[in-house]
Amino acid sequence: MKTAWVFPGQGSQVLSMGVDLLEIDAAKATFDRAAEILGWSIVDICQNDEVKLANTQYTQPCLYTIECILVDQLKQKGLTPDIVAGHSLGELVALYTAGVFDFETGLQLVKRRAELMALASEGGMTALLGFDRSQLDAAIAETEGVVLANDNSSAQAVISGTPEGIAAVVAKIKLKRAIPLKVSGAFHSPMMATAATEFGKLLAPVIFNDAQIPVLSNVSPIPATDGNELKERLDRQITGSVRWREISLQLPELGIQRSIEVGPGKVLGGLIKRTCEGILVAQVGTRSELEAIS
Repeated sequence: MKTAWVFPGQGSQVLSMGVDLLEIDAAKATFDRAAEILGWSIVDICQNDEVKLANTQYTQPCLYTIECILVDQLKQKGLTPDIVAGHSLGELVALYTAGVFDFETGLQLVKRRAELMALASEGGMTALLGFDRSQLDAAIAETEGVVLANDNSSAQAVISGTPEGIAAVVAKIKLKRAIPLKVSGAFHSPMMATAATEFGKLLAPVIFNDAQIPVLSNVSPIPATDGNELKERLDRQITGSVRWREISLQLPELGIQRSIEVGPGKVLGGLIKRTCEGILVAQVGTRSELEAIS
């Protein structure tokens, strides 16, 4: 059965995530390596500090590390995906899974990415549920200071930009619900240009190997394995839109029959299920789910 592994990003974190993996020696060793690189303990934050866990600077390294541990354990079981994709931060886990860089290199990138995004103080993001796609596209096109940040499904999206721009779009369209997100800035929009430039400087000297597994990227949801191309796509990601709906639609086109969401939550599986008929969805975010998957 052709399988995709998909990796959730910021927003999927929950207190106590990953703690049950400490009973696995290899997982504990990875948590220890992460603590040396970060200068703080992922386990301590995930066990005890919900406020820090919700802070971008800590959220992203926690998710990256836990998802990488789950990937290692799945591979230890002899499982491998045919395609990988990650939502925003999750794309870095997808690249790790595909052998583009090692765990330490990825964590260094995530650490700096998280710090830069946490410093963003302009604008915001709002999730939209139950809207007409053409109406939304038209409202964004005629409104300054707002973009489609996350195109998650036909009925779920996130817009990003100035408070005035977001308010104007929400007022122009008919929708079921608008939910302001608790983020420090307008992620995945041109307002992140400074963060993207600084991240690009860190990214420039890093060698990206050719992927052993095709990767669907956020800014270009077409399978790719060339290391330089994957690096260029990641470089555009902080200011670019997350095209998750298009990634989901690619899966049946590529013959994918099952999607496994590797990480906490079931958000991506739900989006894929609503977008693509006939794809089986599974979840691996805990030790028991890890043991049950085959």
